Amino acid sequence: MRPVRVLLTGATGFVGGAVLSRLLRERADGRDVEVRALARAVPADRPEQAGVRWRHADLSDPASLAGAASDTDVLVHLAARVDGSERDCERTNIDGTRAVVAEARRAGVARIVHLSTAAVYGPGPHRGIPVDGVTPAPVSAASRTRLAAERIALDAGAVVLRPGLVLGAGDRWVVPGLGELLRRVPARWDGGRGQISVVAVEDLARLITALATAPDTVPCGVFHACHPVPVRGGDLMTRLAELDVLPPVCDDWSWEQCLARLREAPGRISERQFALLARDHWYESEEIWRLAGCAPGPGPLDRLAGAAPWYRAHLAAG
Repeated sequence: MRPVRVLLTGATGFVGGAVLSRLLRERADGRDVEVRALARAVPADRPEQAGVRWRHADLSDPASLAGAASDTDVLVHLAARVDGSERDCERTNIDGTRAVVAEARRAGVARIVHLSTAAVYGPGPHRGIPVDGVTPAPVSAASRTRLAAERIALDAGAVVLRPGLVLGAGDRWVVPGLGELLRRVPARWDGGRGQISVVAVEDLARLITALATAPDTVPCGVFHACHPVPVRGGDLMTRLAELDVLPPVCDDWSWEQCLARLREAPGRISERQFALLARDHWYESEEIWRLAGCAPGPGPLDRLAGAAPWYRAHLAAG
């Protein structure tokens, strides 16, 4: 049997790096997998690894993608712009997705896995909703353009994944954001009752790898890609304190108290982003794990111990 040849975008990113490592682990375990890894800046110090070939490509420059999908079987499209102006996000998330998907279709690629985000739903609270159980209402340029990119991928027959919050080594937003917010609002927000959909990056990588390499394809469509069991915000804070990643908190404040304190202590994270971390935002997520034949794992709280040294070092450096 010939190898499964994967074209991977975003290979140097947080999720993309985890997926690349997982694909190479599959190869080490005897699966015949080859990866063509695309990156805007190919790492100069990358180790020589059997099974991976690097290529420079920039989603904001469609010409750089010409021929990238030749002789590949699967497109795993993980690259996206998550900040910047409307035009910057359009150029990468919409125009770039259109270009890489068109390249894949020209090359006859039969399987596409596309990473989006549950942030396309916009402000919550959201409580156990199925896919599109509420009408998507993105509020940022990044989320609006990622929702538009979903349509491009779906028209090409893709499996589109909407994870919630992603935790693990390399996370520069969720846990660092929690740290900033705890400095500004030093309490359990709304008593720590808010439930949020979370996934450990290594489990998300296992899921994406299964979708890319399994013998049977999953039908085209949009799926939530979170751990099926939501996490209480208070439990996440407690676990991070146990691991000496964030300081412990003792007080329970009402949501009104939390908002008042947040407004008194301006910072990088907005009130809307605070609500995303502190109030209910959880999504039905069982289906994709079942269809992929991939166990969701023990849960993101159990995975945090492995990521704690990275978080401690990153927060100390910051």
